[in-house]
Amino acid sequence: MIKEELININQEAEKEIESSNDLKTLNEIRIKIFGKSGSITILSKGMRDLSNDDRPIIGALINEVRSNLENKLKQKEEFFKNQELLNKLENEKVDITEPSKDCEIGALHPIARVIDKLTDICVELGFSVVEGPEVETDYYNFEAMNIPKNHPSRDMQDTFFISENILLRSQTSAVQAREMEVRKPPFKIICPGKTYRNENDSTHSPIFHQLEGLVVDEKISMADLKAMLTIIMKKLFGEDTTIRFRPSFFPFTEPSIEVDVSCPNCHGRGCSTCKGTGMLELLGAGIVNPKVLEISGIDSKKYSGFAFGFGLDRTAMILNDINNIRYFYKNDVRFLKQMK
Repeated sequence: MIKEELININQEAEKEIESSNDLKTLNEIRIKIFGKSGSITILSKGMRDLSNDDRPIIGALINEVRSNLENKLKQKEEFFKNQELLNKLENEKVDITEPSKDCEIGALHPIARVIDKLTDICVELGFSVVEGPEVETDYYNFEAMNIPKNHPSRDMQDTFFISENILLRSQTSAVQAREMEVRKPPFKIICPGKTYRNENDSTHSPIFHQLEGLVVDEKISMADLKAMLTIIMKKLFGEDTTIRFRPSFFPFTEPSIEVDVSCPNCHGRGCSTCKGTGMLELLGAGIVNPKVLEISGIDSKKYSGFAFGFGLDRTAMILNDINNIRYFYKNDVRFLKQMK
C-alpha cells in the first residue's frame, strides 16, 4: 500500500515539476511534497507504525523517492535561474560602443607623468631601472656616499631619523650605493623614488621625488656626462632647449656641476617662472668620486663613472608652470582637473 502510494507520489510530482513554469510554482510544489503537511513528510511520520520487517524496506524507498524529487527540483530551479539571467542579459545589455554621458576622463598625476617620461627617455638610452628601500640605514644614505658622520655636508639637510642608524632616505643615492655593491661594471642604472627631508615651503616638501642616474665603465669622462645630459634635456624639454653647466660641489662626485636649462615657458626670454633670468636650475651631476667607487668595492683605477640627479617635483612644476609644490599633495579636484 505505502509502496504504491510512494510510486504514485513520485510520478505525479515529476509531472508537476516538469510542467512548472516559474520559481513560484516550483516552490509551491516543493512545499506540497516536503512541507510540514507534505506527502513525503506524512509518509515518513507513518514509519513508526510499520513492522520491523517492513520499516527498512519502506524507509529505503522513501529516501530514494526523496532524493529523486530533490534532484528534479534542483535541476528545474537552476533552469529557471539560468533563464532569468539570460533574459536579464538580453533586456539590460549595454552598447559599449555608445559614447558615455557625463563621464569625466581621468589623467596621471603630473609627477607620475614626469617619472614615466624621464624613465622612458633613460631606458631608450640603455639604462636599467632599479629600486630600493625608503627606510634606509645611515651607512647607505650617507657614509657609502662619502658623507661620514659629522661631515659638514650633513648640515645641508635635516633628516628624519627613526633611530641612530635608521632613517627615511634623504636621497635615492642610497639605491646607487646598494647597486654598486652587487653589480659588476659596466652598468647604467636609474633609480626613481620618494625621498624625505625636513623642509616645507612653496618649493620644498617633506616628501618629494628624485630620479638619479649612474653610469660606471672604463674611461668615463665629463664629456660623456655632458653629452648624456644634453640628450636627456632636449628630449625632456624640446630640441630648442639651451643647457648651461656650472661648477659645484657634492661629496659623492668630483668634479661636480649644476645643470641649468632655458625656461620652457618663455624659451629664455624671461618670465615669472624663471624670475626673468630665462634659465632654470634643474639638477646636480658630476664624475663619481673615486672614494665612493672604492667604498662599494669597485676598482677606481680601472673604472670611473658619472652620476646625475633630478628633483622630479621641481621638474613637474617647470613643465606645468606650477608655482607651489603643495598643489601636488592637496588632492584638490580643481587643480587635478587642470592637469588633464
